[in-house]
Amino acid sequence: MNIYIANLSFSILDEELRRLFATYGEVTSAKVVMDKFSNRSKGFGFVEMSDEKAGQKAVSELNGSMLDGRPLTVNLARPKKDSW
Repeated sequence: MNIYIANLSFSILDEELRRLFATYGEVTSAKVVMDKFSNRSKGFGFVEMSDEKAGQKAVSELNGSMLDGRPLTVNLARPKKDSW
């Protein structure tokens, strides 16, 4: 299950995102999206969890929760659209 997380603090790193979601189940990957020019966080990321039930619980419980003083937006990730 692929999960989208928005409104992340710019200081959050991949490992912190992994730890946050690991309390709900096995995290297969956690990635904060970085700007390729400035190497700063873009304020959003993705987490993949192996268990769909655990992923659903993480989405429902973490959406709207506070992390580093910011309310998180947590949703199921949409499939990537093809670029033309």
